[in-house]
Amino acid sequence: MSDSFIHSIRTAGICAGDSEELQLKKSLLMLATGLVCLMSMLWLFIYWQLGPQFSTTIPFVFQLLLAGNMAVYLKTHNFDLFRHTQLSLFLFMPFVAQWSIGNFITASGVSLWGLLAPIGAILFCGVRESIAWFIAYIFMTALSGFFDFYLADTVASSAGNAVPIRTSVFFFVLNFITVSSIVYLLLRFSTLEKEKAARRLDEAHRLLQIEQERSEKLLLNILPGPVAERLKNSSQTIADGFADVTVMFADIVNFTRVAEGLTPQQVFAMLNRIFSSFDELAEKYGMEKIKTIGDAYMVAGGLNSEFANYSDAIADMAIEMRDLLHRDFNVNQMHLEVRIGIGTGPVVAGVVGKKKFIYDLWGDTVNIASRITSEGVPGMIQVDETTYRRLSTRYEFHEPQTIYLKGKGNMVVYRLIGRKGEMPVPSAPTSQNT
Repeated sequence: MSDSFIHSIRTAGICAGDSEELQLKKSLLMLATGLVCLMSMLWLFIYWQLGPQFSTTIPFVFQLLLAGNMAVYLKTHNFDLFRHTQLSLFLFMPFVAQWSIGNFITASGVSLWGLLAPIGAILFCGVRESIAWFIAYIFMTALSGFFDFYLADTVASSAGNAVPIRTSVFFFVLNFITVSSIVYLLLRFSTLEKEKAARRLDEAHRLLQIEQERSEKLLLNILPGPVAERLKNSSQTIADGFADVTVMFADIVNFTRVAEGLTPQQVFAMLNRIFSSFDELAEKYGMEKIKTIGDAYMVAGGLNSEFANYSDAIADMAIEMRDLLHRDFNVNQMHLEVRIGIGTGPVVAGVVGKKKFIYDLWGDTVNIASRITSEGVPGMIQVDETTYRRLSTRYEFHEPQTIYLKGKGNMVVYRLIGRKGEMPVPSAPTSQNT
């Protein structure tokens, strides 16, 4: 029996929309039908070779019923009807064959083939429904035993011991081996298919986890971790007030003029190198990147409770950003300068929109940080008075400067040099350059 023949038997009648479980049940029943047809004909052939000449009517009718029922199923695709009628044939026809031969002994226990009905019901229908089939098998076996017990002498005398003892013994062995083999093959096939389905499910689960992790990573690249969790678990608007947050803007000086002579790809590559290096510094110092706006970069500290000294971390990040552009010309190939502005105070933070949403900050603190950046000096870090008071004991500053901010009037700002005790970076030009 070739693999292609077995495959064609077990896949007959399977529809594209069937679930894996239903496909398995159909495959098992078709395979069982093929095995029973083959083995029953082989059984009759061996009987004839050993001498007893029985009528072929019952085996032939059995084959016609099995094949006809299969043909009806392939035409109607009514699997419920097919499996119940096939199981009925599996159950009753072995007992009919045994009764036509004689008794348990003369028929070599051919009724054992009826065990395929409750076994098949477990595989094709389910455990609960198989109980009725098993009870029916037990009833038929007990009924056959009852008639054999009370009619044994009459049957023996009328049959004239038509079946030799050796032939009966041989077929007892053959029946037990054949039925046991079919049961084993069906259970083995069922188990292998379920293992394959489990492996496919595990693989699908693994791929789903990879996609979920990718989605989580993408979401965390857009939103802070706690905000991402809230957004996944609730459809409510996310807006929080923070009493104390340090906000920093970094603005590339003369970017528009520099970009005029570059291709779009070159502009993108230039910005990507610089902002990617800023992203690495934000991760290093545990700060929350908020967004990029054209050639401006915005980051904040104090939006979570993981870092108590977020103002120091923002200051250290600003110093390293400035120094990076001064020394690393693989990142800063165009020798660009940045203005950096830092403000500290209350903000409102939340997620804006329902599609292509962003996490953003609002409030006077954000406005001040943005404006002292735009009014700053290239290569310098300007901070507001609140930030200065918080950092002044640990950082060096230039003398305070008074600048005019639209809508705010005159404001005192402080230019950060570096941490106390560390060698300062050479000062940038003091003239304003917008």
